[in-house]
Amino acid sequence: MIKIGENNKLKVVRPVDFGVYLDGGEAGEILMPAKYISSPLSPGDEVDVFVYTDSEDRLVATTERPFARVGEFAFLQVLQVNRVGAFLDWGLPAKNLLVPFAEQKAKMRPGGIYLVYVYLDHTTKRVVASSKIEKYVGNVVPRYTPGDKVSALVFEHTSIGYRCIVDNLHYGMIYDNEVFRPIEVENTVEAYVRQVREDGKIDLTLADKASVRTDSLSERVYNAIVEAGGRLPMSDKSSPEEIRERFQCSKRDFKQAIGHLFRDRRILLGEGELLVADK
Repeated sequence: MIKIGENNKLKVVRPVDFGVYLDGGEAGEILMPAKYISSPLSPGDEVDVFVYTDSEDRLVATTERPFARVGEFAFLQVLQVNRVGAFLDWGLPAKNLLVPFAEQKAKMRPGGIYLVYVYLDHTTKRVVASSKIEKYVGNVVPRYTPGDKVSALVFEHTSIGYRCIVDNLHYGMIYDNEVFRPIEVENTVEAYVRQVREDGKIDLTLADKASVRTDSLSERVYNAIVEAGGRLPMSDKSSPEEIRERFQCSKRDFKQAIGHLFRDRRILLGEGELLVADK
């Protein structure tokens, strides 16, 4: 069954002068225009294509990739507004993405960039978008364990941290005290689950699982001590601000890292300083 607004693997039925027709099953044959064909195709060849409907509601296949597929969120720019709604730059030169007026949380204006959810209108079989994102987030119970890796689209910075959409399904939060490298609103970042709260929202961290994180940080701390001549004027009493500026990590992770180095007898803990242990 063809999935409109998503990627499909389809077989070539027959080449024609203006492209190839692909087997769309119950949907019939689907044209992939010649401009998307980079090498000769023969009947039976399988191609990975994105399928959408054109202005006449005909199914079309392309090897180009839109900025977002059905079921995904993205920040997209408005190209024009007319009597039916706002049309967004979808990343497909031959097709813009409609946000009907009824699906606009606030009136959209040309040139504006908005967070939208892409979905298939099952009545018209057209791919459209909505800026009323609250309708599409948090409707599924999260099934994560601490340390699971996720994709997080950052959509807002608040007084406590960055609000995210996790795996296109859930609300998440990266707290400011967990941010040790620059992140920007509108960017998608790789994050890790710290905990799933009772309300279904997810607390995230940019750091990976503790053991891997500690090993990596331990090496950075040890190398910094060596580069400082074997004596670094820092300790577990150093301020969180000093630690963050020097190693881009939390004080907790820093203490775990130096504890790991001390147990391995690679460093000594001096009064307000870290020293390379004599071999």
